[in-house]
Amino acid sequence: MTLLDMFPSLGSTMVPRLAPSVWPTDTHYDTDGRITVGGVALSDIADQYGTATYVLAEDEVRARCRAYRKYFPDAEVIYAGKALLTRAVAEWVTSEGLSLDVCSAGELAIALAAGVDPKRIILHGNGKPFHEMQAAVRAGVGRIVIDSLTEIPLLAALATTPQRVLLRISPDIDIDSHPAVRTGVADQKFGFPVGSDLAAEAVERVLRQPNLRLVGFHCHLGSQIHDTFPFGEAVRRLVSAMARVRDDHDHLLTELDLGGGHAVAYRCGDAEMNLPELADIVEDALDAACARYGFPRPTIAVEPGRAIVARAGITLYRVLSIKRIDDGHTYVTVDGGMSDNPRVALYGARYDAVVANRHTVGPEMTATVAGRYCEAGDILAADVRLPADLRPGEVLAMPCTGAYHHSLASTYNGVGRPPIVAIGGGRCRELLRRETVDDLLRRDVG
Repeated sequence: MTLLDMFPSLGSTMVPRLAPSVWPTDTHYDTDGRITVGGVALSDIADQYGTATYVLAEDEVRARCRAYRKYFPDAEVIYAGKALLTRAVAEWVTSEGLSLDVCSAGELAIALAAGVDPKRIILHGNGKPFHEMQAAVRAGVGRIVIDSLTEIPLLAALATTPQRVLLRISPDIDIDSHPAVRTGVADQKFGFPVGSDLAAEAVERVLRQPNLRLVGFHCHLGSQIHDTFPFGEAVRRLVSAMARVRDDHDHLLTELDLGGGHAVAYRCGDAEMNLPELADIVEDALDAACARYGFPRPTIAVEPGRAIVARAGITLYRVLSIKRIDDGHTYVTVDGGMSDNPRVALYGARYDAVVANRHTVGPEMTATVAGRYCEAGDILAADVRLPADLRPGEVLAMPCTGAYHHSLASTYNGVGRPPIVAIGGGRCRELLRRETVDDLLRRDVG
């Protein structure tokens, strides 16, 4: 018997909270035992919009933007749109003072449709097709990140007025992470290795183009980085490279973009980036490097994406079945899976799952949350604790799913992508509708 069973009147005064490291800050159980975010019950959203459904807390997105502006007051904070980009998200982050990074013509179109000032947009990517660079130049984006020698003459031909550009430099810093997200090493597809003949040639070629303005360097170390040291080392190596450009070409670079990759916690206890510590490390490294090379202090930029939207997102699923294998696992199958969250299959990502429609206090079981798709690897969460009396039809909420879920979603098995429902001001509204069978058939021209 629980305390609430003994004293039911306590129910109206006890509002348990869920871990703020993985849930939006304003998340708790209401007096009916349901999980609510911003005053809206998640089970009500599941009833209204169906499942699977992405939920996004607007206040959490804005709060994370403000945290970056607080700890990096003199830097340019650029939201990495590949994490999650809709017109509403673009409006939220830019209204909070952030610039916007895009890496395709589609993301650029979304940003422009949201009314984002093109001068606050940065285009990058290692394989930018001609038509995408053309769209960016025509739109008047503020900066384009050059990733290969091939892009230099193409951009020069497209630019009828001076176009500001950055060179992506690989600082040759190896972080301990999944190989798929290790982007700071020299031998990989992005950028020009620091100190290499290739990087020197790229600088020379850009400087020879009258309509290209080389304003700085860009780098990206990887993803889910919780150690601040690599960013300090990147500052030191890149300021040294910027000083060489000054000495060799009498050309002063004024911008240094350190990329993103700041870690978030997906489950309680996971390591995450400490923003105040990161800001201090970058500041100290910048002071030391600029003093050593007698180099004027450049403007720093950081590019959080996941760190802005991951914790703001929750995915809702409906339980379809519970299957207990003798001497094996208990599988809880839900009406979503790898088409709406491929990160488990791609990167071995780990998530938690909680019953959203009631606050459970009884016996629990260890279960594996499995997706509905025809792949053995379609697993959403392994070894999670769920109520032993879990039933089909109940709603599971999976926290910290705001980043790289909608962006990577597919229509595998002919299942349309989920809607995105935003919570803000105690109300919810649909940002993206559910993709239907009619949508899928409309593209099939036979």
